[in-house]
Amino acid sequence: MPTLPTGIRGQLAAVVPAEIPSPSVGVWHLGPLPIRGYALCILLGIVVAVWLTQRRLAARGHRAGVAIDISAWAVPFGILGGRLYHLITTPQPYFGEGGNPWRAFAIYEGGLGIWGAIALGAVGALIGCRKNGVTFRDFADAAAPGIAIAQAMGRFGNWFNNEIYGSPTDLPWKLKIYEWDSGAGRAVVDAAGNPVVKGYFQPTFLYEALWCLVLAAVLLWLGRHRDLRPGQTFAAYVMGYPVGRIVIENLRTDEANRILGQRVNTWVSLLVFALGVWLWFRCARLARREADAGGPAPAADTRDGVDAGPADGGDPIRTAEPDASDDPADRDGGVDEPADPSVERSLDAAVERSERPRS
Repeated sequence: MPTLPTGIRGQLAAVVPAEIPSPSVGVWHLGPLPIRGYALCILLGIVVAVWLTQRRLAARGHRAGVAIDISAWAVPFGILGGRLYHLITTPQPYFGEGGNPWRAFAIYEGGLGIWGAIALGAVGALIGCRKNGVTFRDFADAAAPGIAIAQAMGRFGNWFNNEIYGSPTDLPWKLKIYEWDSGAGRAVVDAAGNPVVKGYFQPTFLYEALWCLVLAAVLLWLGRHRDLRPGQTFAAYVMGYPVGRIVIENLRTDEANRILGQRVNTWVSLLVFALGVWLWFRCARLARREADAGGPAPAADTRDGVDAGPADGGDPIRTAEPDASDDPADRDGGVDEPADPSVERSLDAAVERSERPRS
């Protein structure tokens, strides 16, 4: 393979960092109040997601502020679901030997499973949609790109906590990781007070963040350039995210429970992808069913003797009123029946007798 000349390599080395640094401190104190990098990233991601969702809902004709009202239900449910998923799939640090159950409440240390967050967050969103008169599929479609962006921003919370990295590497974009004290929210320091470097690893948190941003861009593009049925944008998110997650999951080296040699999240990603495929076709079938139930619009409305007129909004055309000079028999809609011959003969005889001269 061709290589760059030594001079160019030297210039690039002077400009491009040879590594991605990690913070040695993940929490700052404003008096007694701790400000945690992980929490800030999660909160900023939520703000961006709600803002983008509101813009997309407004474009669909929904009122201002409706995304905030629905998110007031979806976000707490999502955080609870994310934490429960993490506790179920990784129970050892909390309920295993030497574990501390109280740490189950320490969400600021990390540990929110996206699958649980989406699942329980959808329940909260459904409640919020019903209370605010928004169809769930409309909200889910509007929220999907924002969810992906929020995930990308949330992954930088893992960067602040020096977690979610892969195998050791010497790539130019290798990630510096410190020995970490999760309780203190900072790197372990040596006798001289310098943070202890654990090593250099694949920045899988960054890979996933970039994948989520790409996914968000694809979802926005699909919404503008493809005629999708209600719910299919969200279904595309449900299909798309696991594709990248499966690859990235197999690059990670942090401790994880396994089934048949594969990490639990890999199996869940496969199931979620299948769910996304089912949702895609399900939404298409629902759209066809709803269209069939509505039926074709009538060409004209002739109720009360008024034609609705042309579709372009022209003046209505009045139906013809009956002419008062018409024969009532004609107006009654019948065809004149032939007269009875015997009656005609009796009339003729009467007329003839009346015309004879009297004696």
